[in-house]
Amino acid sequence: MSYLIQQTLIYAVPLMIVALTGVFAERSGIINLALEGIMIFGAFIGVLFIYQTQSGTVFEAAYKAKDYLTLQLYMLLTMLVSAVMGAVFSLLLAFAAINLKADQTIGGTALNLLAPALVLFFIRIIANQSNLKMEGDAPSWFMLKKTMFGYPKLGNAGFFAETFLNKTYLATYVCILIFAVLSVLLYTTRFGLRLRACGENPQAADSLGINVVKMRYAGTTISGALAGMGGFVFALTTANGSANGDVAGFGFLALAVMIFGNWKPLTIAGGALLFGLFKCVAASYNILDLNGDGRYFLNELNINSYVYQMLPYLITLVVLAFTSKSSRAPKAEGVPYDKGMR
Repeated sequence: MSYLIQQTLIYAVPLMIVALTGVFAERSGIINLALEGIMIFGAFIGVLFIYQTQSGTVFEAAYKAKDYLTLQLYMLLTMLVSAVMGAVFSLLLAFAAINLKADQTIGGTALNLLAPALVLFFIRIIANQSNLKMEGDAPSWFMLKKTMFGYPKLGNAGFFAETFLNKTYLATYVCILIFAVLSVLLYTTRFGLRLRACGENPQAADSLGINVVKMRYAGTTISGALAGMGGFVFALTTANGSANGDVAGFGFLALAVMIFGNWKPLTIAGGALLFGLFKCVAASYNILDLNGDGRYFLNELNINSYVYQMLPYLITLVVLAFTSKSSRAPKAEGVPYDKGMR
C-alpha cells in the first residue's frame, strides 16, 4: 500500500500543478493549450542544468559527503530555473494572443509542435543523440530516504515514514505546497479576484481600472512557470532524469484534469489523484501487491499490458464524456480583448 500511495503521488503531483497552470491562464482569459510543449521545454531545461553542472566538483562532493541539504537546495534551484525558462517560453503565447490577437488555440498548438523539435535539436547538438540524461544515477541523489531522518536502513520504519519519507522526492511536497499557496492566492486575494474578472468580463474589469493586458500577461507567465517546473518534476521523478522531447502526454492529461475539475483547485486535486492512480496501475500493475498477501492480482489476470497502459487515457475520455456538459469555462477565455468592445 505504501508503494501504491508513493507512486500515485509521483504521477498525480505533476498533473495537479500543471492543471493549475491552465487555470491561471484561462481564468485570465487566455486558452493555454501549450501545456505539453512548455512541460517538454521545462523538462529539458532542468535536465540540461543538472547535466551541465555535474562537471563541477560541488555536486559530487556533496553526494560523497552525504550533504543532503546541499543536494536538496540544488534540486530546488533547478526547479526555479525550469520555472523561469518555462515562463519565458510562455511569453510567445502571451505576445501572440494579447498583442497580435492571434487565435489562441492555434498559438498553443504551434508551441506544442515547436517545443519537441527545439528540444531535440539542442539535445542533438549537446549530446549527439536523441536523449539527454543526467550523468550516473543522479535522480536518486535527490531522493529522500528514511536514513536521512534517523530511521534504520533495514527494517520497517512504520507506515508514515515508509510512505512519505522513504524513496520519495522533496519536489513532490514542494509542488503540493505551491499548489495550496497559489490556490489561496487565486481565490482569496485582490490579485486573484482581478485575474478572474479579466477572464469573465474584461470590459467591466477595465472600467474599474484593472489593466487587462497586464493581468493576462501575469496569468500566462505564472502558467508557463508552473508548467516548466512541472516538466522538470516529471523528468526527475518519472522519466529517470532524462529529456527526450516527450512527457507522455501529461500536458494534455493536465488539460483534461482541469476541465474535469471545472477550473477549481480542490476538484482538480481530486481529479489528479484519480488519474495518477491509473497511471500508477499502468506503470506497475505487475508488481502491485494490493492487500499485502504476496500475490500480484492484476498481473495474474493475464490482461495484455497495453490495456493497462491505455487505462489513464480511456478513463480521461470516459470522465470527460460525463462531466464536460456540467463544466463551466471562464466566459471570456479565448476572446481577444478589445477595449472598445462592450
